[in-house]
Amino acid sequence: MLCESDDFLNSPPKKTVRFGGKVTEVLSNYSQGKTSDFDLLIHQLSDPEIKDAQIINWLHEFRNSITYLTIDYEQLVSILLKLPWINRGKEVVEEYLAFLGNLVSAQTVYLRHCLRMIISHFVPARIIIREGDVDISDSDDEDDGIFATFNTCHRALQIIARYVPSAPRFLMPILVEKFPYVNKSVRTMECYVHNLLRITVYFPTLRHDILELVFERLLKIDVSASRHEIEDAEEAALQKDGANKSGTEEGLFNMDEDLEENVSVTVNSDIMAHPAADRLDTLMLVVFAYIKNMCYTSGSLDLNKTKDLYKDLLAIFDKLILPTHACCHVQFVMFYLCSFKLGFAEAFLEHLWKKLQNPNNPPIIRQTAATYIGSLLSRAKFIPVLTVKACLDLLVNWLHGYIDNQDAGSRAFCDVSLHGPFYAASQAVFYTLIFRHKQLLEGNLRKGLAYLQNLNFERIVMCQLNPLKICLPSVVNLFAAITRKYQLVFCYTIMERNSRQMIPIVRSSLGGDSTQTCTNPLDSFFPFDPCILKRCKKVIDPIYQIWEESNTEDLKGGHKHVKGVGADEEDDFLKGETPHSDTMVGMTPGSLEAHFRSPASSVGSPPVSFLQRPF
Repeated sequence: MLCESDDFLNSPPKKTVRFGGKVTEVLSNYSQGKTSDFDLLIHQLSDPEIKDAQIINWLHEFRNSITYLTIDYEQLVSILLKLPWINRGKEVVEEYLAFLGNLVSAQTVYLRHCLRMIISHFVPARIIIREGDVDISDSDDEDDGIFATFNTCHRALQIIARYVPSAPRFLMPILVEKFPYVNKSVRTMECYVHNLLRITVYFPTLRHDILELVFERLLKIDVSASRHEIEDAEEAALQKDGANKSGTEEGLFNMDEDLEENVSVTVNSDIMAHPAADRLDTLMLVVFAYIKNMCYTSGSLDLNKTKDLYKDLLAIFDKLILPTHACCHVQFVMFYLCSFKLGFAEAFLEHLWKKLQNPNNPPIIRQTAATYIGSLLSRAKFIPVLTVKACLDLLVNWLHGYIDNQDAGSRAFCDVSLHGPFYAASQAVFYTLIFRHKQLLEGNLRKGLAYLQNLNFERIVMCQLNPLKICLPSVVNLFAAITRKYQLVFCYTIMERNSRQMIPIVRSSLGGDSTQTCTNPLDSFFPFDPCILKRCKKVIDPIYQIWEESNTEDLKGGHKHVKGVGADEEDDFLKGETPHSDTMVGMTPGSLEAHFRSPASSVGSPPVSFLQRPF
C-alpha cells in the first residue's frame, strides 16, 4: 500500500469483476431511454456486501464521468452518498473524499446532499441485532474507530469547503436539522455536540451560530430538570442503592434510548439518576473542555482568543441565558470563563451593572441582572474583596439615588411591580453582605465597620419602599442578624411589623392578581446556587465559595425570623462551608479592554482533568 494519498489518487484502480458497461456508456444509454444497464448499476451499488475494490473501481469511474451527474441523476448520486465508505480501508476513504471534492465542484446542486451525508456520521452508528423478525437490540456502537470516523468527517467538510468556499453558509441549517432529539442517548448527544464545537475550530465564521445552537438545546434540557427533581432522583437512587447493597456493586448502564431512565446508579458513580440531568452534565462537561481548549495554548492563557470567545458567549448569555427564568446550570459556563482572569469577571459584572441601571431594559431583565451580580459576587472565590467593595459602592449608591427620586413622588410605597429592579438590587446587596461580611471586616475591624456604616443600610431598610418585605425571608433573616451583630441597622422591628400585617401581595413581577401571601414576590432565584451535576461539580468546586454552616448557627441564635418560610424552603446558602478568598486586586473601570491592562489582575484557571481529546 502506498503511504502518500497523492500517489494513491494518481494510481489506477484494481480490476474487479462486474456486470454492465462503463459508467459513461450506462449514463448515455439511460438518457436515451435504455434503463436496463442503469438499473443493474443501481443494484450493484446498493449491494450490502460490496467489496472495497469494487467501491474504488466505481468511484474512479464516476470521477471521470462527473460532468454527466446532473440533477437528472439524483437517484444515482443518492445511492453513491449512501455507500458504506467511512469505516472502510484507507484506499476507499481517500477515493471517496476525492469523489466528493469532484462532485461538489462540478455539480454544486449536490452540495447540501453531501453535507447532510457527512453530518449524519457525527453520531455513533446504530447496531441492530435481529432474532427472526424481531429487533432485540438497538444500541450505540462503541467501536474503537469512532474517533477516526469523526476525524474523517471533519476532513471531508474541509475538503468540500476548499472546493466550494461558500459551503459553511449552507452547513448551519443542516446542523440544526440533524441535532439529536433530547431523548436520544447521552453518548449520541455528547458526540454530536463535540463534533459541532470542533467545526468552530476550522470554520470560525460559524462559531457564534453553533454556540447559540448548543446553548439553546442545553437550556431546554436545563429547564426540564428542576433542582428539586434532580435532588429527589439522587435521593431515591441513594436509597435504592442502599437497599440493593447486597447485590451488584456497579450500576448497569442501559444504552437503549427508550429505557435509559431505568439506569441503576451507584452512590459513587458519576452518572446522574435523573436522565435529563445526566445528559446536561455530560454536555456541560464537553462545553467546559471546549472553553478550556480554546482559551489555553500550551498551558498558558491566550488572552486574545479568550476575549473573542468571551464576546461570543456574552452575546449568547444576553439572548438566551439571561431571559431564561430559573435555569440551574447552563450559566456556570460564564462563571467558569470568568475564573480564567479577573478582568473577565469585572467585565461581566460591569455588563450586568449596565443592564440593571438602564431604564430602557424590561424590568424583569434588570431584576435578573441584579440577581446575577449578587450571586456572582457571593459565590465566586476568584473575585477579591476590593472588587466586591467596588460593586457594593455602585449598587448602594444607585439604591440611595432611587430612594431620593421616589421620596418626593406619588409611588413611594411598597409595590414589586413598580420597583422590581430596586428590590432585586437590594436583595443582591443583602446577599453579598451575608457571604462576604467576614472578608469585608477581616484585617482591620474598625476600618471595615466604618466602610459598612458609610453604606448607610439604615436608610435603605427604613425607606417607604420597604425592601425587607419583598426580599426572600431567608436572605432577610441572615442580613438582619449580621447587621444587628455589628450594630449597622436594627431590622427586627420592621420585620415583625411586616409579619404582623400579613397583607397579601396583590401584584407580582409576572403580572396579574393574586390573593395569596407570597414569600417570593420577586420570583427570585440565585443563578449560581451550588452546582448539583456530579461531573460539572468537580470543575466548579475549586473556584466556588460555599456557605459556612457555623455562620448560620452564630447568627440565628435567639432572634425571631420572618414567618412564612420553613426550613425546607430556605435558600441553598444555608448549607455547606465557605472558604475565604485570599486574592486582593482592585476593580478597574471602563470597557472590556480596560479590565486587562494590569497583568496583576489575573486568577489561574483550575485544571480540567476530563479533557481527553482536542477540538
